[in-house]
Amino acid sequence: MHLHLEGAAEPETLKELDPSLTDEEIRAALGYTDFAGFIQSYIWVSRRLRGPSDYALIARRLFERLHAQGVCYAEVTLSAGVILWKQQDLASIFDALAEEAVRSPIPVRWVLDAVRQFGAEAAAPVFDFAAEHIRDGVVAIGIGGFEAEGPALWFRDLYAKARDRGLRLTCHAGETTNAQSVWDALAIGAERIGHGIRAVDDPRLTGHLRERQIPLEICITSNLRTGAVTSLAEHPARRLFDAGVPLILNTDDPALFGCTLESEYDLAARAFGFTSEDLAELAANSLRFAFSAPTKSSPAATP
Repeated sequence: MHLHLEGAAEPETLKELDPSLTDEEIRAALGYTDFAGFIQSYIWVSRRLRGPSDYALIARRLFERLHAQGVCYAEVTLSAGVILWKQQDLASIFDALAEEAVRSPIPVRWVLDAVRQFGAEAAAPVFDFAAEHIRDGVVAIGIGGFEAEGPALWFRDLYAKARDRGLRLTCHAGETTNAQSVWDALAIGAERIGHGIRAVDDPRLTGHLRERQIPLEICITSNLRTGAVTSLAEHPARRLFDAGVPLILNTDDPALFGCTLESEYDLAARAFGFTSEDLAELAANSLRFAFSAPTKSSPAATP
């Protein structure tokens, strides 16, 4: 449910795109120590993607890996705002991705993401494009980037219009700032919260999420690698789960964080004592809160 396409481009895929890249160059570019550094690594990968065929390749490799892990459905976030920032042709890139999704061994839907620190005016074309491509597999819209530099309330009107046009709504919030950021995301209509870990600091908010059954898209390794939490012991996944907040486990940017969905489930069990029954609940939540039900026939696609 929370998986960024660009952040899923593995080093071997990057070398497929550009055979001149060395392992040392890739390691240097993907090395970071905080959230700002992570964003720079993400931008470095994005700049390696020169057009439709490059985007299609990283999508193909991602879908293959997901299928090998037993994933039965994926909602993949495309950084459409970054594509426009690079002055590339979003329509031709998305067409190539839509073709890859049709050929994918698992059902795939798309969440388009705008860059929040660029503001609402820059985000508007992303929202319009998403609404125009609902029939092509786009199910939702979101905003990402530097949370503190692009408050969710800037996008209230765009979110309202997107909802009226049939898009589902998600929003990164409460990852690197505070619980108020989650409240603001809810105020503009977000149905799922990307990360949302700082909700643990506000009992009224955790109660609201529990009562309204609004899920948090939890990404444990991501939060550790970006410094959103300083240690696994500090991560609030267990406390949020015990408080009754619906959680979904995700990888966020698996290539940049060195994780898989399998490893995230294993980590939840080892670090936080999630039982097999707890993990089954988390897996069921992924299908329960999906913005579009799986459509390809597969025994694993049955909740």
